[in-house]
Amino acid sequence: MAEIRSDIEIARAATKKPILEIGARLGIPPEALLPYGHDKAKVGADFIAAQKEKKNGRLILVTAINPTPAGEGKTTTTVGLGDGLNRIGKKTIVCIREASLGPCFGIKGGAAGGGYAQVVPMEDINLHFTGDFHAITSAHNLLAALIDNHIYWGNEQNIDVRRIAWRRVMDMNDRALRHIVGSLGGVANGYPRETGFDITVASEVMAILCLAQDLKDLETRLGNIIIGYRRDKSPVHARDIKADGAMTVLLKDAMQPNLVQTLENNPAFVHGGPFANIAHGCNSVIATTTALKLADYVVTEAGFGADLGAEKFFDIKCRKAGLKPDAAVVVATVRAIKMNGGVKKDDLGKENIDALRKGCANLGRHVQNVKKFGVPVLVAINHFTSDTEAEIQVIKDYVATLGSEAILCKHWAEGSAGIEDLARKVVELANAGHSQFSPLYPDDMPLFHKIETIAKDIYHASEVIADKLVRDQLRTWEDQGYGRLPICMAKTQYSFSTDPNLRGAPTGHAVPIREVRLAAGAGFIVVITGEIMTMPGLPKAPSSERIYLNEQGYIEGLF
Repeated sequence: MAEIRSDIEIARAATKKPILEIGARLGIPPEALLPYGHDKAKVGADFIAAQKEKKNGRLILVTAINPTPAGEGKTTTTVGLGDGLNRIGKKTIVCIREASLGPCFGIKGGAAGGGYAQVVPMEDINLHFTGDFHAITSAHNLLAALIDNHIYWGNEQNIDVRRIAWRRVMDMNDRALRHIVGSLGGVANGYPRETGFDITVASEVMAILCLAQDLKDLETRLGNIIIGYRRDKSPVHARDIKADGAMTVLLKDAMQPNLVQTLENNPAFVHGGPFANIAHGCNSVIATTTALKLADYVVTEAGFGADLGAEKFFDIKCRKAGLKPDAAVVVATVRAIKMNGGVKKDDLGKENIDALRKGCANLGRHVQNVKKFGVPVLVAINHFTSDTEAEIQVIKDYVATLGSEAILCKHWAEGSAGIEDLARKVVELANAGHSQFSPLYPDDMPLFHKIETIAKDIYHASEVIADKLVRDQLRTWEDQGYGRLPICMAKTQYSFSTDPNLRGAPTGHAVPIREVRLAAGAGFIVVITGEIMTMPGLPKAPSSERIYLNEQGYIEGLF
């Protein structure tokens, strides 16, 4: 049996081509690239602007069933499919998100794919990369500092210190910072008040960067951020304290998409990184729209399961950017489906047809949900060596009853050669012209009805529970002109419900709303449900305990 190498060992052994050569394949001249070393570069804004009149390629979304500890391999399948399409002669670009340090050192791991379907340089992508997240963190915290400074020097805008909505952020899981008191220590340090930290990927600045069309749009959106309210409850915006210009300067380079390559030397844009459980979970609009001008096919992903990432991809990103996806792929594994059928993690290697059939309900729900947006769907069975022929056939037969097709994919072990079948099926489906994409709800639907529509149509909930304060706040925002904004649900990724332990395809559950937040710059309403946290904590044994430099100076333990 061949030796199984770790993701980082495979990535380290990759034969990378100079990034200028990767750019040249896409028609990007050297002067339009800002290299970060030899293997990564940013694409210049002037070059991007010059592509606007070109025809778009086909857009393929990769999404998945609800994540489990068994693993699904959504990013791995996204990268593998991009390689597979290039292998069969289709000019294709992969578009994925950047990795957050929080999950890398916490529990989830990196975000560069896996096995022989990775983007490289894997270590850089999973750590500091080109500094985009640091720039976003700095811009966000500059605004926080300017708010407190404005109040210290007389509070010309009459900001009510009890109603400041802007917290601070850092790109690390640190539960100790969720709720803090700042400005202690006397008069020279300002006015003490309660505040706290969120993780950078939950920052509205992150969402803004990922939804902005260009630098001018970026500055406008940053200026529209509501930082708090006056005593008369009128909103105070970032532009009111003259923060938008300096924030844009900090984000000037971060706004440019990052070009890297796959293990098979195919182009990939890795840009932006909002979480899908507490933000909208998609890579940047500018990366996706640029890729569509440069390639015949663009393969992108949306975070976590289709109930979160795909719904937000369709209802927020596609709605706001005018994108029309041509096909979607729902990723599943035999192991994860069995876990949704009640099998414990330690028993997943054993054949269990009954549990598999039971767990297929989760897969079926996601497939049917994606079809509600008018997008045709394929299922990718991400192969594990423990899968049996009988188990694979059960999934194929089940998906056929849904009017779709499931294809076995072995890209993790075999690279593009193991995913050719899916690549050909994707081309066939995308070119058939069957996509009739439309968002789940119209812009002019009342905000609470939008929330109910998502909860009932996507989560199959029976009701949404919200107290009077939440309902009144939504009505106030409608009165202020924000009623046409889409909804960004902050919900556990592990279940269709708000209970992370309720696997499968539950129905009839309630969705309790804890809080609503107006992200006026990003252009959506954040609805926080259940026990979801905007600053995660670290597990008892975080991944950081296994990450180190070996004697040769190479990083070990990243995955």
